Amino acid sequence: MSKKKSIKVILPVLVIALGIVGLVGMIAARPKVETKAPEVQPPLIRVMSATTQDLQLKVTAQGSVAPRTESSLVPEVSGRVEWVSPALAPGGFFEEGAPLLRIERRDAEVALRQARAAKARAQSEVRLARANLKRSLDLSEQGVVSSAELDTAKNNAGVAEAMLMEAEAQLERAATDLERTEIVAPFAGRVRDKRVDVGQFVNRGTPVATIYSVDFAEVRLPVPDDQLAYVDLPLHYRGESDEPMQPTVVLRARIAGSEYEWEGKIVRTEGEIDPRSRMVHAVAQVANPYARSSGSKRPPLAVGLFVEAEILGRELRDVIVLPRAAIRGKDRVLVVEDDTLRFRDVEVVRAERENVIVSGGLRDGELVAVSPIEAAVDGMAIRIAPNDGIAMR
Repeated sequence: MSKKKSIKVILPVLVIALGIVGLVGMIAARPKVETKAPEVQPPLIRVMSATTQDLQLKVTAQGSVAPRTESSLVPEVSGRVEWVSPALAPGGFFEEGAPLLRIERRDAEVALRQARAAKARAQSEVRLARANLKRSLDLSEQGVVSSAELDTAKNNAGVAEAMLMEAEAQLERAATDLERTEIVAPFAGRVRDKRVDVGQFVNRGTPVATIYSVDFAEVRLPVPDDQLAYVDLPLHYRGESDEPMQPTVVLRARIAGSEYEWEGKIVRTEGEIDPRSRMVHAVAQVANPYARSSGSKRPPLAVGLFVEAEILGRELRDVIVLPRAAIRGKDRVLVVEDDTLRFRDVEVVRAERENVIVSGGLRDGELVAVSPIEAAVDGMAIRIAPNDGIAMR
């Protein structure tokens, strides 16, 4: 073997050997790795401070505005219409006693003259019958007139008296019919609709318009049975005349893009509970709904307007309002004590859509967890999140 070939064999072996030595040196010089158990952080939660306060309960409902009194305007005599008031138009206002409609008086005046003539004739018949009866009585005492003739005279006198009474009744009816040719408003109100005009012939008893009063407006409000404990609705008992309590109710409606309010009273409850919905209907009443409010552009509380109602209920003392997220189960919360969680049973007065009202089980200033916590354990360590505008510490 030549010297040149020996170098070609030895050189790769030497490189490999040097690589192995370097690798062994690097392994020997590497730093020792210390194993350490991972640190588990307690969960981060949001809390709020329980604050006692006095609170008035409210019950919400919805309904439509209706008039307290609504009537059909019906003529009591037949005839041709000769005049209609300008107020007798849909939406028109009128005052109590104002004339709304006049029917031609000619037929009623003729009937009145006929009734007067009939009364005069009946009075004459009565005078004649009384004179005949007196004459018959005198002759009967003398034995000149028989008993049958005397009975006939008495009967004629009785018939004449009855005819006079009938004539007087006919005269009174004719006078009343003459007065009824003018229809006047029975109350201050507004016209819902009109079905008559000048020149039209109307019949007795046929409705010609629908009117309603404007002294009060009413709203029929359905209240769920389970909400009755929070408001003192007026209840009426048989044989009792005491004035019941009348809770205040605030009505709200949006008209032309703006929201307006009216205040009224719950004046009564209807006598039955709806068997299907299990609701009691309370009736709210607002006085003078069409009056202009001073210093406000609030529109009138018009009939048919849909409103949302807020009935002011009972007042509670020293209660705490918590968000629904704070309640665990039915009546339990998680309070924070020394950065640990503790289960606490509380007394829930009322559960609303977003909040829960608690009357017992919490002290003023205690921290209540409001974050959802999976597998919460009594005594579990936690961390409190910084104040983000919702939670408070």
